[in-house]
Amino acid sequence: MKSVFILYFMLTAWVFALPQAIENFIQKSTIPKKDMSIYVKEVGKYGKEIVSLNADTTRTPASVIKVLTTYAAVLKLGFEYRFPTKLYTTGDIDKGVLDGDLYIKGFGDPTLKSKDLENIAKALKSIGIRKITGKIIIDRSFFRVSSKNNSGFDEHTYSPYNAMPDAMMYNERISTICVIPKRKDVRKKEKDGSYEIINKLKIVDKPCKGRYSWPGFRIKSDEAIPKVILQGKLSKHCREQNICKVITKPYLSFYYALREKFKKEGIEAYGNMRLRKVPQRAKLLYTHYSQTLEKIISITAKKSNNLYARHLLLFLGAKTYGAPATLSKGRRAVESILKQHRALIKAELEIDNGSGLSRTAKLTAKMLGHMLDHAYERYGQRWMDTLSIAGVDGTIKKRFRGTVVKKRAWMKTGTLKRTKNIGGYVRSITGQLYEVVILVQSRRGNWRAAQLQNDILTWLVKYRG
Repeated sequence: MKSVFILYFMLTAWVFALPQAIENFIQKSTIPKKDMSIYVKEVGKYGKEIVSLNADTTRTPASVIKVLTTYAAVLKLGFEYRFPTKLYTTGDIDKGVLDGDLYIKGFGDPTLKSKDLENIAKALKSIGIRKITGKIIIDRSFFRVSSKNNSGFDEHTYSPYNAMPDAMMYNERISTICVIPKRKDVRKKEKDGSYEIINKLKIVDKPCKGRYSWPGFRIKSDEAIPKVILQGKLSKHCREQNICKVITKPYLSFYYALREKFKKEGIEAYGNMRLRKVPQRAKLLYTHYSQTLEKIISITAKKSNNLYARHLLLFLGAKTYGAPATLSKGRRAVESILKQHRALIKAELEIDNGSGLSRTAKLTAKMLGHMLDHAYERYGQRWMDTLSIAGVDGTIKKRFRGTVVKKRAWMKTGTLKRTKNIGGYVRSITGQLYEVVILVQSRRGNWRAAQLQNDILTWLVKYRG
């Protein structure tokens, strides 16, 4: 009986032993094993597990959780889906005059930008509208979200990655201020009456470095009209600089920008903006469609765009459980869609806002690995290409440039304080495709975790089984 137990113990130890190279990488990193989860498996239902260390341990995913959000969106909507923005009226058009209000309903298109407004203005002109007598009314009721401009996740309050979602999104909620030192010129990139600039900059004849290389600024957001105060000393030898911050409401920026586009197209529209739902009797004038979901999820993953991920989660909530979209509906929708398609295994999962900008989001390495397996079997290379391609684009463009990993890894990264994660696919030089998840939460430093991940991915590219 004793010999049977010893044999069982030896076989169990052999099955769960890590490859010696992985043991060496971990030892070199000085990160304790308890602080990491590593899961590597051949892609496919019957693929062999190569590495499994704490693969069922629940950890903070950071931005790698975006792949759950984007994959749920593909399963629910399809790669070719496009977000609509619809224009209505309750008035009549006669001899080029729209006698009534213009209603615009946003459905959460996160990509709406200046060029899209040009197309909208041209579309209204093409149906004969030259003047709008009424108000411009915006319906943002498709999302029921916080009125906050930013998430307040960290001290970088006005940074674009902290932008909060809105059904009537415009320019990703980012306002851009252009500073041209040699002309002593400060201006808004787009006409936008929803915030003010107070220019207290002093242009000096100093080298463009150190404290003279960037304009100082502060934002007063506690007033009816937010103010951006530019201050300090800036070298006249510096190039044009853009300050891109979350300052104002996206629907206000949308309104001012749309009026400007109307003016350029010769459409008179001087009505004030109002927030109100589109009445049932309203007639549809025009529908603008976003770029495809495939492009949107690629931007979400490759650039790790938090706002896009938040919008996808909310939109799925509305599509699955009905409008208005809420955070709760979105969380349930992502999980429900993945479970319905058997893309999730049973394990602790907390999606939170779907972007990874969260300390409460949770998943396991094996759960993410299973989803990656499912996604590849269903969509293959098309899905893989929505992730960052090593040495080519996204968050790992520079990280693997000039290495053997270049063009052999498709990854989503995730970084928070004391959290450094990566998950995706690696194709070895033999042609074998692996799913790879490496989650590290440690006080030993994110740079050590990144080096460990680089070592493992490089080893896997060369791995011959």
